[in-house]
Amino acid sequence: MGASLQLGMAMMPEPEVVPPQKRAGRVVAVYMTADRSEDGFQTDAVAVLTLEPDGIAGSRHKGWTRPADVRAPYVPRKTPIRNTRALTIVSVEDLAVAARRMDIEAIDPRWIGANLLIEGIERFSFLPRGTHLLCDGGAILIIEDQNAPCRFSGVAIASHTGRPEMECDFPRQATRLRGVVASVEHSGTIAPGCAITARIPEQWLYR
Repeated sequence: MGASLQLGMAMMPEPEVVPPQKRAGRVVAVYMTADRSEDGFQTDAVAVLTLEPDGIAGSRHKGWTRPADVRAPYVPRKTPIRNTRALTIVSVEDLAVAARRMDIEAIDPRWIGANLLIEGIERFSFLPRGTHLLCDGGAILIIEDQNAPCRFSGVAIASHTGRPEMECDFPRQATRLRGVVASVEHSGTIAPGCAITARIPEQWLYR
């Protein structure tokens, strides 16, 4: 190892490592995609979700791959990439904060394409990649990423509230409050009222 590399490593701060943790919550509602058009994403409440290894049974977003979009700028658009967005999960607490910031009564999870609404896990949208969500019905989800708010959801909120400014207000005010996207690690069912446990992995900040 060269002297300059050794010096550089010696000067780097030792990363703070946060031990694994668990958090308990509850599923409030489950939803399926209602809009079957090519760009449709809004959802409707259902009694139960059946999860299979490649996503929600019957969902238009089910599949091992998805076409690359603006979220994957490192490949050409429409390139097939792994589907890390099989489910969209939001929390009661985070949506309430976003609604207050936007000065509206509430944000209905269906407007923004949610599949799961949960409560009881604080700062839910900050759960890191690799967090496992264990559900009473046997399903196990793995969080793939934080879900960034977009203007498509803003358009839906504007339509439902009659306030056109929401189209741009939602991406600004709901940053880091839009929940997470997840994939399925183990098949099972999820229904309203079931308990959910977040197994948060060891974390560190790489500088």
